[in-house]
Amino acid sequence: MPISPYLNFDGNCADAFPFYQSVLGGQVIAMMPFRGSPMADKVPPDWQDKIMHACLSLGDKMVMGSDGMPGHYEGPAGFAVSVHVDTPAEAERVFDALAVGGKVVVPLTETFWALKFGKLTDRFAIPWMVNCSRPE
Repeated sequence: MPISPYLNFDGNCADAFPFYQSVLGGQVIAMMPFRGSPMADKVPPDWQDKIMHACLSLGDKMVMGSDGMPGHYEGPAGFAVSVHVDTPAEAERVFDALAVGGKVVVPLTETFWALKFGKLTDRFAIPWMVNCSRPE
């Protein structure tokens, strides 16, 4: 049973997904605006080019998202997208890229369970945890 994060944005999903692709790799395979969709009449004219559905394919994993309906956006709370990488250098690269314009909550550091672990909220208000586990 695959489980995929579905992220909600406050009108900046079209900027977030290409950014995530540049940091995480993979390929954006869907970026569907409200315009031209069955939902077009449910959003105001200035929201037509906002994203109704986006999908970033990361091998056998996916991250999906959309711009919430206008006036109904609630910021993320109570979760974080957890990224697991193979090397401390990759942890630093991913963490540093996601942190640009965002807020570091837990600086990337060594812990008892990880060679590198850190937590941040990116510039799109999405919380992330970056983890490079210790070898077993």
